[in-house]
Amino acid sequence: MELELLQNSETKKPSKLSFTGKALIYVTGGLAVGVSVICVPFVVPALRKICLPYVPATTEQLLGVSKALAGRNGRLLDVGSGDGRIVFTAAKLGFQADGVELNPWLVYYSRIAALLNPVYRGSKFYRRDLWKFDLKPYNNIVIFGVEQMMDDFEKKLITETNKDTVVVACRFPLPNMVPVETIGSGVDTVWKYVVKR
Repeated sequence: MELELLQNSETKKPSKLSFTGKALIYVTGGLAVGVSVICVPFVVPALRKICLPYVPATTEQLLGVSKALAGRNGRLLDVGSGDGRIVFTAAKLGFQADGVELNPWLVYYSRIAALLNPVYRGSKFYRRDLWKFDLKPYNNIVIFGVEQMMDDFEKKLITETNKDTVVVACRFPLPNMVPVETIGSGVDTVWKYVVKR
């Protein structure tokens, strides 16, 4: 009986995958890798202590920021510049506008967009950690932050900025400073502050 089982196991050949089966495995694996490569730069920020997800500015937010900056000029910094929408809007308004962003893919995207449009060529995009970036050269600052970081960011503003620097906060207000103007409502609310010494 053992001999019979041994003979039966030797006569069975391993089955081969068909061409279609192999093709499906390769295509499925390739798609999984491709989706992972695309998603990783946007998911990795969520692994940091303070998550700064990429959420593009809405048209209403851009209008609110533009209104808050009316009558201003000089240098502007967009903190968490994402795809560069605020920087590009500010450049159109005549500001010398820069952005600081930690996500390298968004920085590359913004730099390429700036190169392709002559209006934005003076804009710079820095891939840096906000907490190590010097705010002093800027007399206008826009931030799209998250609630958990606004207290620390407010302290950084007070320490590093000059008197009369205008700060525009979108989505979440600064916790202790009193806004001089509030524009919009809901998720599109924009708060305008002036740094006093």
